[in-house]
Amino acid sequence: MDYKIFRAINQLAGRYSSFDTLMILISKKVRYVFIFILIVMWFRNGSQKKVTLYAAISVAFTLFIHTLMKCFYFKPRPFMKRRVGILIPSKMDSSFLSKHTLLTFAVSTSIFLHKRILGSVMLGLSLLTRFSRIWVGHHYPSDIVRSAFTGSLTSITVDKAVCLLKRMN
Repeated sequence: MDYKIFRAINQLAGRYSSFDTLMILISKKVRYVFIFILIVMWFRNGSQKKVTLYAAISVAFTLFIHTLMKCFYFKPRPFMKRRVGILIPSKMDSSFLSKHTLLTFAVSTSIFLHKRILGSVMLGLSLLTRFSRIWVGHHYPSDIVRSAFTGSLTSITVDKAVCLLKRMN
């Protein structure tokens, strides 16, 4: 099932050059939009600085989880096992978890919990990033879904933990 969904999306790669260009751009550059938004939020006001700090903590925990998973579990990327359309070069590391998806969902969920409109836009960009990682041939859908869930859950957990710590003080 996972491969069938992957194939349905990835087989479109290489057929439509404008979509290929868009998917490559999203896959490679959206993270810089997220960084820019976090920098702008940091320099705005106190409440936005707080949200930026929560997002940074979520990113740190998410990267820790990613590193831990890479140590204990390896799943070959689609192009390592099968002949698939690959639009941009990739590392030969594990397909599980997708770092791009983890980080974009960690940041966008952190922001969504406090700034609904901006967070919704960023979640939309995260969904596009998620889709683009399959389109360019780097990840299976199950890896992407698990990464989105993990990134979002990490942000929710960080937010709840900070609220709990504030109440305790």
